[in-house]
Amino acid sequence: MQQSGAAGGRGCALLPLLGVLFFQGVHVVLSLEIKVDGHVRGYVGEKIKLKCTFKSTSSVTDKLTIDWTYRTPGSSRTESIFHYQSFQYPTTAGTFRDRISWVGDVYKGDASISISNPTIKDNGTFSCAVKNPPDVHHNIPVTELTVTERGFGTMLSSVALLSILVFLPSAVVVVLLLVRMARKSAGLKKRSKSGYKKSSIEVSDDTDQEEGDDCMARLCVRCAECLLISFSGNVCLMPLETLPSESL
Repeated sequence: MQQSGAAGGRGCALLPLLGVLFFQGVHVVLSLEIKVDGHVRGYVGEKIKLKCTFKSTSSVTDKLTIDWTYRTPGSSRTESIFHYQSFQYPTTAGTFRDRISWVGDVYKGDASISISNPTIKDNGTFSCAVKNPPDVHHNIPVTELTVTERGFGTMLSSVALLSILVFLPSAVVVVLLLVRMARKSAGLKKRSKSGYKKSSIEVSDDTDQEEGDDCMARLCVRCAECLLISFSGNVCLMPLETLPSESL
């Protein structure tokens, strides 16, 4: 009786220890944490990145797996679009065929992918699942993707930025040219009032200056043409002959 009682006492004493080990084991298994962007907005034809990061208490091994799935709006059916285990395996069938690329780094806790040539039909829910044994249980976060056409406002802002980049230098050149011409005109008036006559060297310098002013004027005209062309979405190439010889 005493031996059985002692054995029972030892068993009861081990229960708290087993409980601690059990809960620690559960904590290790559930210590894999995954984060994604809840909502991602993209535009038709422009590559989209779906971010997914994870943290694991275990070191990354060749047993780590990553799975991306896709679900269309209003549907419960999921489609596997990407799998990773030591190497990336994008889907070879379905609407995402040849359009999924691996842009992550498992050793940095990055499980991101990208979608090339997205369309409005790609709208839906994307899920990122990571398993790194013994860490296999985790939350399964989702990303809602919305793909739209670029609106007029977005295109207008791009055109406005391009116009500023073209117009601002042109405006600076015009202002400098006007200031230079005003100074020259004021100097001529003073000389004419005082009856001053130019020497042959000064006449030659003035001729060179007039040619330089003419080049600057043609440069301003060309910049204005580039400004108009930029609104049409074309590329403006400025020929070298429009630039003053000093700048070449």
